[in-house]
Amino acid sequence: MEFLTGNSRASWQPVMTANTTTSKYWLNWRVLLCSIWILISTAFASFLIWKYEGFRNSQHENRESQNDNAGALYEDEVWKPCLKEIHPAWLLAFRVFAFLVLLVLLIINAIVDGGSIFYYYTQWTFTLITIYFGLGSLLSMYGCYQYHNKVGGESVDNLGLDAEQGTDFIVPVHGENFNISNTEKASHSHHEQLAHKAAGIWAYVFQIIFQMNAGAVMLTDCVFWFIIVPFLTIKDYNLNFLIINMHTVNAVFLFGDAILNRLRFPWFRIAYFFLWTIVYVVFQWIVHAIVCLWWPYPFLDLSSPFSPLWYSSVALMHIPCYGVFALIMKLKHFLLAKWFPESHQV
Repeated sequence: MEFLTGNSRASWQPVMTANTTTSKYWLNWRVLLCSIWILISTAFASFLIWKYEGFRNSQHENRESQNDNAGALYEDEVWKPCLKEIHPAWLLAFRVFAFLVLLVLLIINAIVDGGSIFYYYTQWTFTLITIYFGLGSLLSMYGCYQYHNKVGGESVDNLGLDAEQGTDFIVPVHGENFNISNTEKASHSHHEQLAHKAAGIWAYVFQIIFQMNAGAVMLTDCVFWFIIVPFLTIKDYNLNFLIINMHTVNAVFLFGDAILNRLRFPWFRIAYFFLWTIVYVVFQWIVHAIVCLWWPYPFLDLSSPFSPLWYSSVALMHIPCYGVFALIMKLKHFLLAKWFPESHQV
């Protein structure tokens, strides 16, 4: 068990810096400034969702206008891989495997350290990514069922049509082959567009959770490896097996799914990432106002004169963390379109 949890005497233990239940702790300029940062972030996120979110007017838009919307999403985009040659079953298998591994790690961590683990932002994010792969597995199962029925149905229909009517082929005269090719491509593109079905609520929830995880995982792991780990190393504290895995496996599985899937990544959904962190911070404030507890992360402690700087810095970190993942998604589509132009699905 020590292999999982490490030596408790050499592990970092949070310390109390002040009584968080007193009015003196909350009624001061530091809390006021931090509250302003939170309100500004909330207003910014709410505005982005109100202005750009696709399902806001989904009942009043036709398919053409939805396609031009920044938040547009089609049902098959949540379960189809990014390349046509990759069967949806491979994406399903990856998501089921990731879900089981993440769920087992979460359960082990809860058993070893108790329910207090959910006091940390890391476990909030780890739980969210576990939910993502669980929901993704269900959507992929549904997608594979749809894919099997569609492929099977088309094969039967084509065979029956060929047997009854035969197949006619007209040799194009010189100069007509280009027009025929363009006509076929346009017809195929039109057929694909008609085959698309607007996404339902669960597909949108899945898309939103994906983009929330993209930012939250980057933020969690970057803060851990570049801020917390150096601090613990200086203080000669140990890092146990569970802690290392919690801040490694989540990113590995999320990047793996991002490489395989064909989900879109519109910038405006950084709003949900902001709201996710805001909910966590407000939750911590409420808990500390009621119960005198240690802060899970030192930079959340409002007794420090640098707390407004910490809060604003963490808020600003959301942009590069989300931006790096957005760049990775753009690079993925750029390379796939270059290497597999006939197979790449956007």
